[in-house]
Amino acid sequence: MENIVNIVESQIIASVKSPEHLEMAASSNSNVVFLLTGDLLTTPDYLNVLKSAGKQTFLHIDFIEGLSNSRNALKYIAEVWKPKGIITTRNTLIKYAKEEGLMTIQRIFLIDKNAMKKGVEMADQFQPDAIEILPGLMPTVIDELTTMTKLPIIAGGLISREKEIHDGLQAGALAISSSDPKLWNIDV
Repeated sequence: MENIVNIVESQIIASVKSPEHLEMAASSNSNVVFLLTGDLLTTPDYLNVLKSAGKQTFLHIDFIEGLSNSRNALKYIAEVWKPKGIITTRNTLIKYAKEEGLMTIQRIFLIDKNAMKKGVEMADQFQPDAIEILPGLMPTVIDELTTMTKLPIIAGGLISREKEIHDGLQAGALAISSSDPKLWNIDV
């Protein structure tokens, strides 16, 4: 079975929040792309652009307009749209996506220590392929999380400088996701 650690070649992940950035992500050094925009009509086209460019694309299903949060929606995504995997904050969707053979990334918002603890507990229970933590500007917290779970950590949110990428990677993150296109071609 494929492992997320093995598919990450560039440790900067292009996080596409608007259609205007789609082509930049497709031509970037990032081999993994997080798609955070679209609806039922546009998402298949966006996925095709990224797949044609050889990108391993993860669809953030919480952000796709018109998509229900159901087992059938995950079945449709897996069978028809065929992304590499999904990103979500919802534990049950992690479970459904895994049942459909999709890779999964659990997104956790670290608002305080309790949220961090609860997020790790949920991830340990549902076993996503990786955890994406937001905000990603916390090397100390990244380091602490790597001791709390064996799951790979992806840091994202508020990343706007190359130094922040290096700090997160040095703290133990597998990769850094950023929606800033000027960071997508950093060689890491």
